[in-house]
Amino acid sequence: MPLTIILAECGIELIPKEIRNRPSVKQNLEVKNYYSQLLDNALHHSAMHDLKNKDKRGRPDITHICLLNALGSQLNKSGNLKLFVHTLTDKIFEINPELRIARNYNRFKGLIANLLLYNEIVDGDNKLITSVDGTLLDLLNSYQNSEIMVLSRKGTLVQNFQKLFPEQISKNYIAIIGGFQKGNFSKEIMALSNNIVSISQYPLDAWIVVNKIITYYEIIHNIA
Repeated sequence: MPLTIILAECGIELIPKEIRNRPSVKQNLEVKNYYSQLLDNALHHSAMHDLKNKDKRGRPDITHICLLNALGSQLNKSGNLKLFVHTLTDKIFEINPELRIARNYNRFKGLIANLLLYNEIVDGDNKLITSVDGTLLDLLNSYQNSEIMVLSRKGTLVQNFQKLFPEQISKNYIAIIGGFQKGNFSKEIMALSNNIVSISQYPLDAWIVVNKIITYYEIIHNIA
């Protein structure tokens, strides 16, 4: 069965109305350029000071790197990866495994801003990114015979990856990985599973966790 990865609480959003008139925002904002409409901590740090959850917001680069790694993996190329992006504002998007994410960061930001404005990205009749109705819990409940893991430093340390994906057990494995800069999952995310797992004694960047989980799954299932 394919592995499902959910990048949860990703810091991708359009620039909030309450800071759009701040000098550090206005100097980079061009209405005709979609990429300039995306909140980006590197450009809008001073304007974001009073935003709630500011440490998790304005980091589209994290989602960018995670998607590049996941979509470029052997697991995805073999048709054995399902990928979802969940935002801090509780929007959920399903990523077409054939999507070729732009390597250029500004082009990626333009894609995501367009997605947030119109809720989908299409190429002719081919839907590349689609909006998913409902909540994360609704999405998880749509799976049968599932094993849900929340990857967190607060979880039980598991250093033997064979314990994460027992080869002899046929289940829908779902890995929830944080797509934010720092901090912890909200209590709502932590409540989605009793299986809270840590894969390292060290704090790891989101894209490293994505790489490791995918690699572990590839090894267990002999995908090369």
